[in-house]
Amino acid sequence: MMTVHEVSSLTGVSIRTLQYYDRIGLLHPAGYTDAGYRLYDDAALETLQQILLFRELEFPLKDIQRIIQSPSFDRQKALDQQITLLELKKEHLDDLIHLARGIKEAGVDTKMDFSAFDTKKMDEYAAEAKKAWGNTPAYREYEQKAKGRTKEETADVNRKMREIFTEFGAIRHEDPASEKAQALVRKLQNFISAHFYTCTDQILSGLGQMYAAGGEMTSNIDSYGGEGTAVFTSRAIRIFCT
Repeated sequence: MMTVHEVSSLTGVSIRTLQYYDRIGLLHPAGYTDAGYRLYDDAALETLQQILLFRELEFPLKDIQRIIQSPSFDRQKALDQQITLLELKKEHLDDLIHLARGIKEAGVDTKMDFSAFDTKKMDEYAAEAKKAWGNTPAYREYEQKAKGRTKEETADVNRKMREIFTEFGAIRHEDPASEKAQALVRKLQNFISAHFYTCTDQILSGLGQMYAAGGEMTSNIDSYGGEGTAVFTSRAIRIFCT
């Protein structure tokens, strides 16, 4: 665990910004010291890396929150998209540097070439990347299954999902690698596949990171099983998917 001061020193993100991310539900700490100072674990730091990469690409915080808290969020896919966007941004900056050097050496270009300022390609890809999180196979499968349920059936599914987290809460002080904990992870994976979308180990791993990353999801899970349930579930999932 790292304190908010240590995270700020490590990442260059100000303490005030980390406090703001906590306040808006984008990144909650994993816990608190006895004195009330925020503490961050590896899962929270991984989420912060994602946030910073998206911020580097000038994504609004609202879009970042929607993406990383999406049930179909795939960290590997996000990294691939971020790499592509960063490469496009680098290409754009290289064009601007070339133009600036040309102006410095020869004065204002009589052709008045403004193509170096064109960010259309980068903007289009960014828009596609944002849209993709609502157009993944997992999300479409989720929509299809949800569409065919009545309100009563939906409430029943949600209740059963909460009960699974309550079961995790009942053993949260035990070893997350125990047979009991791992059987619960399998039960959770099967339940998600049956009622929401096909929950592969990769998707399950991403969900596990989200469970412990803070925000409303972490708070909700802890409310079902007690404080620490979300982190325990995340650890059990990490072991299951390793």
